[in-house]
Order: sequence, then structure tokens, then C-alpha cells
Amino acid sequence: MATILDGKILSQKIRDDLKKRLETQKAEGKPTPFLTAMQVGEYLPSTVYIRAKERACAEIGFGFKHYKLPESTTMEDLKAAVTEVNDDPGVHGLLVQSPLPSHLDEIQVQRLVSPLKDVDCFHPENVGLLYIGEPRFQPCTAAAVIEMLLHYGYNPAGKNVAIVGRSILVGRPLAVIMGLKGRGGNATVTLCHSRTRDLPDVIRKADIIIPAIGQAEFIRGDWVKKGAVVVDVGINRLADSTKKRGYRLVGDVAFAEVEPKAEAIAPVPGGVGPMTVAILCRNLMHAAGLDAGF
Repeated sequence: MATILDGKILSQKIRDDLKKRLETQKAEGKPTPFLTAMQVGEYLPSTVYIRAKERACAEIGFGFKHYKLPESTTMEDLKAAVTEVNDDPGVHGLLVQSPLPSHLDEIQVQRLVSPLKDVDCFHPENVGLLYIGEPRFQPCTAAAVIEMLLHYGYNPAGKNVAIVGRSILVGRPLAVIMGLKGRGGNATVTLCHSRTRDLPDVIRKADIIIPAIGQAEFIRGDWVKKGAVVVDVGINRLADSTKKRGYRLVGDVAFAEVEPKAEAIAPVPGGVGPMTVAILCRNLMHAAGLDAGF
């Protein structure tokens, strides 16, 4: 049986640590971190994600606002809303929930968010700092993967790592972190994508496999060598009439096939997902500290 990399347990530990830090900071008269999550439209998965962030902030004791805008919001309207939050000294973190409606330019919006409030680490300034090894914030999902590996004793240093998927949200920043010198780095990283030749063979050579492509159960058992560590970042819905909701959540890994071969594996759900929210909260605490000069 593979070791299960339990993101629920570890994320709770991070939230508990943040709660203790907040109590100390409040006693010292320091400000309470405050997060604004901006949503355009009524896309249900976005609402679900924002609720998870709201619950985490409430548990820790952070301030939170769900800033809702209609589907018809123009770029000018959204720019004005982002500027309003940027200029609010009581807000320490701002995230604009993806995906945005198709008529809005997501890259442009990311550039509008103040780099000092960019707790998602999407702004080009923060991406650049990450690239040179001097990060202001850690990209939430990429940092979640690193924290899970290190917590369970699987240091990437010296290992062959296959990251499947080159998105700006996960694959690319994770490849940067794992390839740099320092904590969670010093790995030999192969960043796989749709043009990678003989993908199964590339994956079979990896000590650590991190799929993040959003394709249900794409990574099969015969693609994975015995003793590999697998951190599944994908989250997908499969129709399932036996479930009350009519679907079940699965990752990018065929868990039943891969788990018997892996030394350790992060499941879906319950793996990287809860950790991503915990890292966001950690970034928010850091943003509040930067703003207050501590």
C-alpha cells in the first residue's frame, strides 16, 4: 500500500499555525489580514472555490469579502473594481477568480492587481521574482505540491521529476521552483506537454510524477515505475449515478492502477486541493506583514 499524502491533515496544520500567529500579532496590535475574492458572473465552480477560501479565512480569523460582479461586466468596470480594492488600505490580498467570462482579458486583469496584494502570485512582477529565486509570494498550487512532498519526507533534490502540463497556474511555476537551488528545488525536471514524444516512457523514468492537465485518469498504471511518488494535481468530474450529486471527483491519475505501484500518492479529492487554500492563507498573512512592515 502506498503512503497517502493527505492534504487535509497538512492543510489543517498550516491553518492552525496561522491561527496561533494571528493571535500573537493581534496581541501586539498588528492588523488582521483581509482578503477580497472578486468573482465575475455566476460560474458555480468559482463560487465553490471562493466559499472554501471564505471558510478557511473564517476559521483562522482573517477578514474576507466576496466581491461579486455581473456577467455583463466590461473591462473598464472590472478595472475600476480592481483599482478600488488596490487602493483600499484595509485589504491585504486580492484575487480575481478564474475563469473569467470570455469577453474579459484574464492576462490583463492579472496585471491590474497590485503586486503587493497579489496573493495568487500571477502578476508579472511576482512571477519574475519567483523566476530569479527571490519570491515575494509562492504560487499556491505549486507551493502546495512542494509542501506535501517535503512534509512526508520526499525531498525533490537530486530526483528526476516529470511534471505533466505547462500551464501558467501550475506546471510552469512548479518547474521553476523545483529546478532552482533551495528548499524544494535541486531536482532534474522534465516539463511534459501535448507535444512530448512517447510521454509514457518519459513518465516511467521519473522518481516523482506531478500531473496537472485536467484529463480524468489520464496517467495509467503501466506508465509508472515501482516506487515512484505521485502528486495528482488534476481535478475532474465523472458522471456517476450512484452519487447524490450525479458525479464523482477524480484526478489525472488512474488511482486504482497507480496506487499499488507507487511509494506514495496524493489522492483526489483530499490531496493538493485543501493545501492550495492553506498556502493562499499563508500568502495573505505574509502580504499583511509586508504592508505593515513586519
